[in-house]
Amino acid sequence: MNGWLALSPLAVFLATYLITSIVCRDFYKVPVASAFLIASIFALLITPGKVKERIGVFSSGAGDKNVLLMIWIFILAGAFAASAKAIGSVEATVNLTLRILPEKFILAGLFLAACFISMSIGTSVGTVVALLPIASGISSQAGIALPMITALIVGGAFFGDNLSFISDTTIAATTTQGCSMADKFRANIWIAGPAAIVVTAIYVVIGLNLNIHPQIGSIDIIKLVPYLSVIILAILGINVLVVLTIGLALCALIGFADGMSWTGFLGDIGSGIAGMSDLIIVTLLAGGMLEIIRHNGGIEFIINGLTKGIKGRRGAEFSIAGLVGLSNLCTANNTIAILTTGHIAKNISERFGVDSRKSASIMDTFSCVVQGVIPYGAQLLMASSLVGIPATAIIPNLYYPFVLLLTACLSILLRFPKKYS
Repeated sequence: MNGWLALSPLAVFLATYLITSIVCRDFYKVPVASAFLIASIFALLITPGKVKERIGVFSSGAGDKNVLLMIWIFILAGAFAASAKAIGSVEATVNLTLRILPEKFILAGLFLAACFISMSIGTSVGTVVALLPIASGISSQAGIALPMITALIVGGAFFGDNLSFISDTTIAATTTQGCSMADKFRANIWIAGPAAIVVTAIYVVIGLNLNIHPQIGSIDIIKLVPYLSVIILAILGINVLVVLTIGLALCALIGFADGMSWTGFLGDIGSGIAGMSDLIIVTLLAGGMLEIIRHNGGIEFIINGLTKGIKGRRGAEFSIAGLVGLSNLCTANNTIAILTTGHIAKNISERFGVDSRKSASIMDTFSCVVQGVIPYGAQLLMASSLVGIPATAIIPNLYYPFVLLLTACLSILLRFPKKYS
């Protein structure tokens, strides 16, 4: 199949979502699931073969183990978030945070907390699940715009996703490029570190200009346990599904001790899962459609196009960046994007003398940049579902992915860090 035709479902999705939203002058009116359904139907129609075979390809993508793992996380995250809110954990944690952080440094403090936690647990989705309900509560208590504080947590979550030693993207990048995690970290910190410093400074300045006078309520220490447990267990490296299950169990114990009924607890779980239904549907549709694109040669077409006409190390490094970025755009999963293009990036690096530590850093960084700004990525979809605003309202308030993009491009153009360039 022609490469442009193979990629056309992605164009149909973007056109359906963006153009309709622009015409309506309202991004809230267009459900992402509707746009994905139309694009998925189009993808099935243009794919050669019998109907049963085309549906089989689509279903294999929707049923991929990584897709299903995300769905399990979404289900447990929804159940935990609703249960924690019902027993008063969110309110207690918000009050504690407001009491600890100076009013003018709440934004910078939350961003750095997201950076630290994501660095510790190695997962941006886990960080969003752990911190966003707290940040959302602070937003309502302190009068801070919800899209801004949501974007703040999402941005900080990608700091750790990019740098953490236990992040899937770090493991994939270092494995495919043949370098150690420590060496990749040393190269990567010169790109991500300055970006985080700049964004922290931005939040400090914004905070100084905010007139924040939150009403801080009483703090019930026992109700802090579910969130503190989730954060601590995640930092210890325990699987996110196990962490969320333990958090849900703690919510049940505290709730029952406080007079909550069994049916009330089940009702909270049900409402939390129901709140994730749109996200689950979008994840299934996206997984199927993106598998159709791969099946029809769309990703291979991107790879071949980007590897033509490379001249010099800068061109090679930008080609690697574009390669993983476009692959991420099509797969909506930064780990899969790195694994898909890793061997090609390695060949480019060897041919043009790009240091393996630099190529691993570039792959991880640019995949995180793209993943951080696409409205159909798991992180933004999760954040959107947890706080009840569309992903498109969050994107304009994202600072970290865009500053990270700038520092990553400068690292290629200006050849820094020198040791790895």
